[in-house]
Amino acid sequence: MSWPTWLPLRADLQALSAYGAPQVPAQAVLNTNENPYPPSLALQNAITDAIQKVTSNLNRYPDRDADVLRTRLARYINEGSGTDLQIKNIWAANGSNEIIQSIFLAFGAGVTLGFTPSYSMHPLIAKVTGTTWVDGARNSDLTFNLEVATSEVRAHKPALTFITTPNNPTGDAISLGDISQLADVVAECGGLLIVDEAYAEFSQEISAATLLADRPHVIVIRTMSKAFAFAGARLGYLVANEYVVDAMLLVRLPYHLSSLTQAAAEVALDYRRELLAGVSSLVTAREQLADSLHELGLRTIPSSANFLLFTGFNGSAPQLWAQLLEKGVLIRDVGLSGYLRVTIGNEADNQRFIDALKDLL
Repeated sequence: MSWPTWLPLRADLQALSAYGAPQVPAQAVLNTNENPYPPSLALQNAITDAIQKVTSNLNRYPDRDADVLRTRLARYINEGSGTDLQIKNIWAANGSNEIIQSIFLAFGAGVTLGFTPSYSMHPLIAKVTGTTWVDGARNSDLTFNLEVATSEVRAHKPALTFITTPNNPTGDAISLGDISQLADVVAECGGLLIVDEAYAEFSQEISAATLLADRPHVIVIRTMSKAFAFAGARLGYLVANEYVVDAMLLVRLPYHLSSLTQAAAEVALDYRRELLAGVSSLVTAREQLADSLHELGLRTIPSSANFLLFTGFNGSAPQLWAQLLEKGVLIRDVGLSGYLRVTIGNEADNQRFIDALKDLL
């Protein structure tokens, strides 16, 4: 956009566009990787009760360090990964994007390396925080290449190296063995390895949180937005060495996590088995949707997340995206020529998407 001359916006920001997926009416909304299943009535009531208790103290600031919530998050990671993490290894914030921003604010003095296409907020937040971003390469089929990654780490010696697993928008996961090897190279170069595991619960790979005991320079980012179906609550967290968590205290905003958010997230963790039960259903639906796309002559990148990146259609991605929207199906044009991304929805939305494609292809 064109900015007015009286507005002293930083020159390096003037050419940027704000991040965000289109929010337009559609019968099937499959563009933002949300979990399609809302909280159960029992969970809704439990959250309402917890928040009602908190409201009597809304004249007071929230627990600045979110001790109860962080303790429960450590317990959740330990259950899934067999780790022995403590509250000192967890930091929670207003969505994983605040975690990412805090990492840049604390450690982004040098070059940052990431392997694109990946989560577009990584380079955007780097730019906003004044950090130099370097685009690393992936394979021609968009999957991760360990040999290329290690070579680029050695060449650039970044302060921060970002990987996303499962990756967004491609969906491919990086094995723990590859992450471990990359982490050792990052350590040799004196940097930190940031492993963004926003979609970890949908993958069969072991979490990089298991590396922390021997590799203190590894930072794992997680979220409750996806598998926990908690996107509206805005709760992200990192798993890291205690010194990394101490560094977060230097850059956090005062009382950055509201009492309401903390209370709701604590209840959601109490209901974690119920919430995570839906993950297996979405994984099954993901494989069924991939089969349906293949039957239409389309190709997908093998996904370990709750979405699929597909290609093989005639015409441009923006054209097919617009045609699908005309049929009431909203998916995501991620800016990759010849590719579109679809979130795994409920059975009705997935079928509406396939039916619309059949009409168009």
